[in-house]
Amino acid sequence: MRDIHYFARKLSHREYWRFFPEFESDIAYLDIETDGGFYGDVITMIGVYDGQEYRSFIEGINLREFPEYIEPFKGVVTFFGTCFDLPVVNRQFGGVLKKKVHIDLHPLMRRLGQRGGLKKIERRFGIRRSNDTEGLTGRHAVLLWKRHRRGESSALDLLVQYNKEDVMHLKTLMQIAYERLRREALEAFWSDSAPRISVRVEDGLPLL
Repeated sequence: MRDIHYFARKLSHREYWRFFPEFESDIAYLDIETDGGFYGDVITMIGVYDGQEYRSFIEGINLREFPEYIEPFKGVVTFFGTCFDLPVVNRQFGGVLKKKVHIDLHPLMRRLGQRGGLKKIERRFGIRRSNDTEGLTGRHAVLLWKRHRRGESSALDLLVQYNKEDVMHLKTLMQIAYERLRREALEAFWSDSAPRISVRVEDGLPLL
């Protein structure tokens, strides 16, 4: 059975990491950039990585194509998307992500003792940025968009590169989180002092 929503109904959000890698081909990695507006963020760009190819959807160019592109994916992986990316996207695109199974790497990393933002956690795991984007933050992304709007073409190129690295690194972190959480789950399962997890084999639930 390959119905990710069937299994999602049987697990808490905290355990959605267990879907990976069984449903990896159904998952998209997603990150947004916004204008940093005082009265509410407006999306300037959405980056999506399907594990093989990166796509960017940019305001004024092809942002309206995003809902159609994301529709076939059954799940999305973000970093802190619960509080930022998903609410902003759903508000701007009529709840397009509401039915997607969402794996948020931010709380998963905290479970592994990794606190801080995406860039800090990347460095701890030896994930490197390109020379062009090293040191850039979300604040720089807002400024790059403003420079693009003023006609500076190189600013958009750099913004896309920055977003691309954000999104593609999510897959690497997802793989790390899965392997470490899986190892912890196995150790807990075989520990005499840990409570046993009851699993119906016929469900085919990819718990470990």
